[in-house]
Amino acid sequence: MATSHVDPHQRSQDTRRRILEMAVSVREDRRGGNVDHFLALLQDRLPLWLSILHDLTHLAGKGSVSDNLQPVARAGIDYYMEVQSAALPAFTSPDVTVRFREALRGAELGPRTETTPLAAYLAAEQRLGRVRTDADPDASARLLVAGCFHRAYIEMFVGPEAAPSLDDSAREIVRELRLEPVHA
Repeated sequence: MATSHVDPHQRSQDTRRRILEMAVSVREDRRGGNVDHFLALLQDRLPLWLSILHDLTHLAGKGSVSDNLQPVARAGIDYYMEVQSAALPAFTSPDVTVRFREALRGAELGPRTETTPLAAYLAAEQRLGRVRTDADPDASARLLVAGCFHRAYIEMFVGPEAAPSLDDSAREIVRELRLEPVHA
């Protein structure tokens, strides 16, 4: 089955462009505020995060699924630790939050932007027999992303001592998805 290949550089540039377009509708009346800081950080970090997720397709059938997903989970934790810290002060106004939601939809950068490439990888591994047949690739992708988000949230609000190390957390997130078939 042939998959369309999108140039990673072009994908990153497209993501950056869409975030800039969002900025026009989300920006506060004053420049340089928390929203601008958040959008600048998002413009810098989101393309790399999406690139990591899209690069998974090249790993289907190679290595182990868990070994392939652990660096992704770690990168997700790092991404959310950076982005959440800037998002909190940016979204203190309900008006800004509503404008952001609308702009996110308009730019087609919602949650599926992250989970779609991850679910595609898991589905490819499932077709190869390397992911359990009863696993739901879409739900598993959402759970992996949610685990990364939660781990970042815990560190931001409670501190790093309240959870296992970042690497251990990434391993736990992947392990507890229990994606790989159990061989007797």
